[in-house]
Amino acid sequence: MNRSFASDNNAPVAPEILKAIAAANKVDAPAYGSDEWTARAKQRFRDQFGPETDAYFGFNGTGANVAVLASLLRPWEAVLCPESAHLQTDECGAFERFSGSKVIPIPTQDGKLRPADLEPYLKPVDVHFPQPRIVSISQATEYGGVYELNELRALCGYAHERGLYVHVDGARLSNAAAALGVSLKVMTAGIDLLSFGGTKNGLMYGEAFCFLKPALGGTTAPFVQKQAMQLASKMRYIAAQFDALLTRDLWKRYAGRANAMTKRLEERVRAIDGIRITRPVRCNAIFATMDRSAIERAQRDYAFLVWDERLPEVRWMTHWATTEDDVDAFAAALERAVFPK
Repeated sequence: MNRSFASDNNAPVAPEILKAIAAANKVDAPAYGSDEWTARAKQRFRDQFGPETDAYFGFNGTGANVAVLASLLRPWEAVLCPESAHLQTDECGAFERFSGSKVIPIPTQDGKLRPADLEPYLKPVDVHFPQPRIVSISQATEYGGVYELNELRALCGYAHERGLYVHVDGARLSNAAAALGVSLKVMTAGIDLLSFGGTKNGLMYGEAFCFLKPALGGTTAPFVQKQAMQLASKMRYIAAQFDALLTRDLWKRYAGRANAMTKRLEERVRAIDGIRITRPVRCNAIFATMDRSAIERAQRDYAFLVWDERLPEVRWMTHWATTEDDVDAFAAALERAVFPK
């Protein structure tokens, strides 16, 4: 079977992660996170993100986003996010159903929010309108872009001056940090809340949600974790994966590999007439346009997404297990699809 270029969710589990799961499977252990693997994983998060980090583990990205945001919001408060955010587009209204709070999507051209984008939504307190309380951004963005460090600082400063928390949906935070060449701690300086992805970066399953400032999670997060159905009885199997991922910077190796393979693919497809890359390539995603018939021919052999049917615009993604040979074979298939014999 050919390598999939549809999503990093399609990747196999990294061998170091499978080894960590197997090691956690040798003995009995206390349930619901009262085990040594969970304790170690929590310490890894403090080592990587700062000593005040309070980390919790869940099954999936939707659950992590719901739990971390619902831990701080009251029902009449709202989250401001780009209209492209997963929270708005791909989570089936889970947050709003669970929390009773509202998501307010903000139009952007590139999936990034800037202070000027927020200003029109920060109205005086009025009981007729939901009150913005959290700004949620994705790093990397759904379009494969990244917030530069100065952009993050400006956004966090603006939000904090107006009494807002800043949340990062970090499903691909590792890819963004690897792209910028910075540590996870530097990447999240100024951030209050974090959903940290594992599934897209080598894990079998599992996400973390973190409070990066003292006492933010407090007494609410454990109860929200339980009510949001993210409290695993055999928590050690999720925690062991994060323990391994955050040890010896495996996260950086996996993410760096994915990013490098996307750069290789970018170099190959830029040389193909009939394919136009539509967005800056920063992490492990390429967006491009090509003829509809060429898309159909390429999809006979390879899986990838048509992101926007109107253009059409496609998305190609690599992951930790993508190889140079995979990329070269896919690029050759794209060229054959564009120029069929």
